[in-house]
Amino acid sequence: MRMATLLWIIAVILVISGIYVILARRDLLWGIVLIVIGFLVGPGGVSIFNV
Repeated sequence: MRMATLLWIIAVILVISGIYVILARRDLLWGIVLIVIGFLVGPGGVSIFNV
């Protein structure tokens, strides 16, 4: 349970930072990369730690 919460928090931080990069820095590629990594790490998505 503790690991799932930690992964969820990391995923949220990655997605929010990806949105920030897209909106504030106008760097679409890095923003998309951060958002996709956030979705891969998150426990609701395809977690890379559950392989």
